[in-house]
Amino acid sequence: MDLFDIIVLALIQGITEFLPISSSGHLALWPLLTGRPDHGPVMDVAVHLGTLVAVCWFFRSEVATLFQGFGHVCTGRFATDPARMFWLLSLATVPAILFGLFLKLGDLQDDLRVLPVIGWATLIGGILLWLSDRVMPQRGNAESWTIRDALIMGVAQAIALIPGTSRSGITMTAARWLGFDRTQAARLALLMAVPIILAAGTMETLGVVRDGNLVLGLDLILGAALSCLAALAALAVMMRMFAAAWSMLPFVIYRLSLGIILLTIHYAGVFPNGG
Repeated sequence: MDLFDIIVLALIQGITEFLPISSSGHLALWPLLTGRPDHGPVMDVAVHLGTLVAVCWFFRSEVATLFQGFGHVCTGRFATDPARMFWLLSLATVPAILFGLFLKLGDLQDDLRVLPVIGWATLIGGILLWLSDRVMPQRGNAESWTIRDALIMGVAQAIALIPGTSRSGITMTAARWLGFDRTQAARLALLMAVPIILAAGTMETLGVVRDGNLVLGLDLILGAALSCLAALAALAVMMRMFAAAWSMLPFVIYRLSLGIILLTIHYAGVFPNGG
């Protein structure tokens, strides 16, 4: 890949992975709208590894608690708070894994990486995010997370496999509908990213190894490092916004604007590469 493509794709992945604006949608748009070559599975693994490192570092105390919970489960201590959080997070990951396998086995991923799907998912997701943030009360914190909450947010996370939906956006939307405040909604949504990115990265890595495409090089290291740094910056900005009582409105405005632009491009036939 060209250095320019590596830098752009790594920054897109890092900035958009945890903001509620859809990383998969933005990554799909790059080749669709510019005609540039697709980044391919190897670079996809690298930039996702970078964002995984970023979220684990940013929420290192919570991630350490999850590892502690895993240890408690392995030693038969199922009633502790860390074990409970580990089980709930595992439960919330199952729907996305099942839906991801369905899409992969049915070879449906490419059918969804088209401009109208991304545009409508971006637009509808923005409306749902705005409604949940505007009308729902704020009652919960991470410690009050229930099995029902985990399942609902898990199903929402599975829907996010549709490009443009935004994994963090739809899980934050679900958390706000459940009554969690913005900071706690973001914290839960981003912790849910750890196992799902790990699972997706493992699947992609196995596919790359099976196809004989696993090549270590400076391109992959650069992509992973840039995506990690960009993700850390995006996480810091977003969490400070919520701590300062900002609403979801800036992200909603961005999503609505982008969705309208993408749908206009598609239905007006502006770019032949638009799918």
